[in-house]
Order: sequence, then structure tokens, then C-alpha cells
Amino acid sequence: MAGDGYRVGVLGATGLVGTTILELLAQRNFPIAELRPLASERSAGKQIEWGSKSLTVQAVSEDSIQGLDLVLSSAGGSVSAEWTPKIVEAGAVVVDNTSYWRMHDDVPLVVAEVNPDALEGHKGIIANPKPLYDAAGIERLVISTYQAVSGTGKGAIDALRAEARAVVGGYDVPPAEIYPHQIAFNVLAQAGSFPDGDDHTDEERKLINETRKILGDAEIKVSATCVRVPVETGHSETVNVETREPLDPERARELLAAAPGVTVVDDPAAGRYPMAIDAAGKDDVFVGRIRRDPGNERALDIWVVSDNLRKGAATNAIQVAELLIARDLLTRSSPLGKDAGRPK
Repeated sequence: MAGDGYRVGVLGATGLVGTTILELLAQRNFPIAELRPLASERSAGKQIEWGSKSLTVQAVSEDSIQGLDLVLSSAGGSVSAEWTPKIVEAGAVVVDNTSYWRMHDDVPLVVAEVNPDALEGHKGIIANPKPLYDAAGIERLVISTYQAVSGTGKGAIDALRAEARAVVGGYDVPPAEIYPHQIAFNVLAQAGSFPDGDDHTDEERKLINETRKILGDAEIKVSATCVRVPVETGHSETVNVETREPLDPERARELLAAAPGVTVVDDPAAGRYPMAIDAAGKDDVFVGRIRRDPGNERALDIWVVSDNLRKGAATNAIQVAELLIARDLLTRSSPLGKDAGRPK
């Protein structure tokens, strides 16, 4: 990443993912000439500390999006739908963390370690078990996710804490506002909402469709159940993967251990397996409990955990931006010094 820095906007800068993006931009020494935090009118004027600098949040507008090379967006689907085309028209590339663009045919859906070649030929918008697929093919996936409340936003974390304090303290639990029911000390058989006429949630439909798009295989059969659990950070999932060719657990473990961005933690007899509390604050995807499905000789059961704010969103977005630079797919609007805007 040598050379001059880039003018970078972070849309949704005051949200959970946005603040994580800002932290990681500094930690990963992303080449920045100017950093511009963008958010709604409600957040405009807020000060954000970034290294030794204090940055002022700007309301996203026709003026504030001008002159940017790259925008990392996590402001929600409706905001992305309205502003992403305008940002691209203004000359920037948008790496979008929302779900709005993910299934558009002309928008690559990229996981940095899985399908980086999908970036080639992008049109300005890039939306965010591969080793097993490459080795043996995948016939079918049965996935159950256990999703942390931070995936919903800061209000959900506040609600979980308030409800937990009430239960532990013996007080009346405040009425549920974020979710249909109390989340503290509970599990909700619903992550996302139910579209009219659909018995799957939008989260489950996204998981089904996006899995096929990322792996580039529309023929994979996917069954998904997404539930919400009283965990602040770290999504977990069980994955039953039926391969097209034989694959034993030992070989699967070797393939996953060798994959970039994956850490295998798999000694269950000693109590060693991935946990959300350990994955929080880390960029890798943690995999364990790798074993044969006793009812299917071509299927494996796997347990997967990752920090949904980092690898599930912020880290992958920055890794995609780094790939754009490495592949010379990101241009600069002006030759500003690479250390301008760099935290000291």
C-alpha cells in the first residue's frame, strides 16, 4: 500500500460497526490522506476521537460526499439505497456492509479470503466453508445461527443489559421494544423479521441466497434457521455440510487450519472449542467440534464462531478495500500526502 493516501469516508460512523471500522483503519495502518466520518443529521457535529485527532461527524449530503476515493458504509439498508448510487456518481468506490446491495447481480459479494476475484470488474459498489468446497464440493448445508444482539445495534445491547439488571435485581423487566420478546435469559426463534407470506425470516433468506452467491454455486441446497441469543458480541453457528466427494473430519480439520483467517480450536474433551466470549475483539473465524455426522457418511458437523462487528462487518470491509488497492482497482481523487489524517 505504498504511495499517497486515500480520501476515505465512513458512512454510519457513529454506529457499532462504524466505530469499529474507525478503530481498525488506524490499527491496520490503512493509507489515509483524509478521513471523513459521515452519519445522519442527528449525529452531525459530534466529535470522534481518532488517534490524537478529533474528527467532526458530518451529515451525509451532496456536499459532504464530494472528493472521496472510498466510502466504507454501514448506515443501514435504506440509507445505503439512497446514498450509495450518489456516492458512486460522485466518484468514490463504496464497500457496503448493509444487506441492500448483496443480491444485486452487478454487485460483487466478497469475503476477502474466499472470493477476492469477484472484485474484478466491479461497478463501484461491493457488498460484503470455502476450503471444504474447493476440496470436496458441497451438496447441502444445514445451518443454525445463534446471533448476538450487537447485530441489531447499540439499542439492543442497552435493552439486553437493562433486562438482565432487572432480572438479577428482582425488578420488573422493562417492556420489550427492540425485539418481540424479552432477550435477557431467553432465546428467540427469530433473527430478523418475517416478510409477508414467508415462513422464513429475512435473515434466513439472506443466509441462503448469500451463501450461494459467495461460493459461486447456485445449486447448493441450503437450509437455515436464525435465532437471537442473549450475547452482546459474537455470532455462533452449527453447520452440517454434506460434501459431493468423501471428506473425513481429519482432512477437513487440516484444510480449515490452513485457510487464511481461520483458527481451529478443536479439543472438546479438554473443553477447548470456539466461544463468542473468546472471539469478541478478534478478526479470525474460529472453528471447532469438527466431526462426522453419524447419519450421513458424506456429512460433517462443525461449530463456527466469529465477532460479528469485526469479521462479520468492519474487518471484512477494510480487507476488501485493501484488496482494491493491491489490485489497483481504487484510484485517488487528488495526490494528498499519505500521512495527512493519520493518527499519531
